[in-house]
Amino acid sequence: MTYRTGAYVMDTRDNRIAQVIGGTDTRVRVRTPGGGTTWEVPVTALRLATRDERNAAGLRPYLSGCPDCAALEDAWRKAPDGERPQAGADARAHWLATHATVRENA
Repeated sequence: MTYRTGAYVMDTRDNRIAQVIGGTDTRVRVRTPGGGTTWEVPVTALRLATRDERNAAGLRPYLSGCPDCAALEDAWRKAPDGERPQAGADARAHWLATHATVRENA
């Protein structure tokens, strides 16, 4: 299984959160969220970070560096109260489809 670029994962070897920046079928290249230190992890030592883990690390979708995430976050913040639920749903749908899903290898 491979993880999409930008997904937040947990390196289960030391319970450290990381962001996927690339990799192969067997090894994934990750970095500390927001940039900085990079390292490689066997794909078998990774799992997707939970929402609670991402929140505990202070991560939000707009910190992923994705311009679409930033634009959707901005739209949510500027939306009138009655339109905020839909704006939030749009942002979540983008995040899940683009960054937080796991793809099975063929």
